Amino acid sequence: MIEVKGLHKSFGDVHILKDISTTFKKGKTSMVIGQSGSGKTVFLKCLLGLFDYEQGSISYDGKIFGQLNADEKRNIRSKIGMVFQGSALFDSMTIAENVMFPLRMFTKQSKSEMEDRVNFVLKRVNLADAHYKMPSEASGGMQKRVAIARAIVNKPKYLFCDEPNSGLDPKTAIVIDNLIQEITEEYNITTVINSHDMNSVMEIGEKIVFLKDGKKAWEGSKETIFKTDNEAVTNFVYSSELFKKVRKMYLEENES
Repeated sequence: MIEVKGLHKSFGDVHILKDISTTFKKGKTSMVIGQSGSGKTVFLKCLLGLFDYEQGSISYDGKIFGQLNADEKRNIRSKIGMVFQGSALFDSMTIAENVMFPLRMFTKQSKSEMEDRVNFVLKRVNLADAHYKMPSEASGGMQKRVAIARAIVNKPKYLFCDEPNSGLDPKTAIVIDNLIQEITEEYNITTVINSHDMNSVMEIGEKIVFLKDGKKAWEGSKETIFKTDNEAVTNFVYSSELFKKVRKMYLEENES
């Protein structure tokens, strides 16, 4: 579980995050949504330990990150998996080498142990025969699956994803959504996803945190988001005619 209390982050005179408090639970896919400039990326980087902050705290299973020494912080970071927006694979490495990279960084496993783990996670994301391909030979969907395999290869307790469906067609995006949710439940991971894709939010958003102008303007689930009368949320979520129709149908069904 990750618990955020009273988080404030500024860059010079610009106050980006303003008193954000929330909790992300194990085994759940949590979504952080909001318009561009709402603070989503800065928030995610604070959760990752990449940015310091002026006030507040972030706890990982009860351990306050800001109070840990260097070795303890490294231990927390070794338990974090990250799926980057552009997959961020190393072009000069094969797919297997990309997936093995975190094991080389954070573990002292033997080569055979690392190879066994790489084989396992590549099979888990349905890429059992892709070991020797280069990233340039893989489709966008395959690259995302490689990124997920690399993120989970070191058996993380915490998984962060930044726009994991960026650049994917709708069908492939659903495959990636379902894979992230399956892995989250299967390994009881605390998963936090930055997204602007409302299809993803409605597909796997067990918890949704909506940021506006650096503040937490609303939180709930994909079920309760249909019921809210929070104007900032409804303006963001129902900016398309499709979601307006979906909400209307949902409310009509639940009134009858």
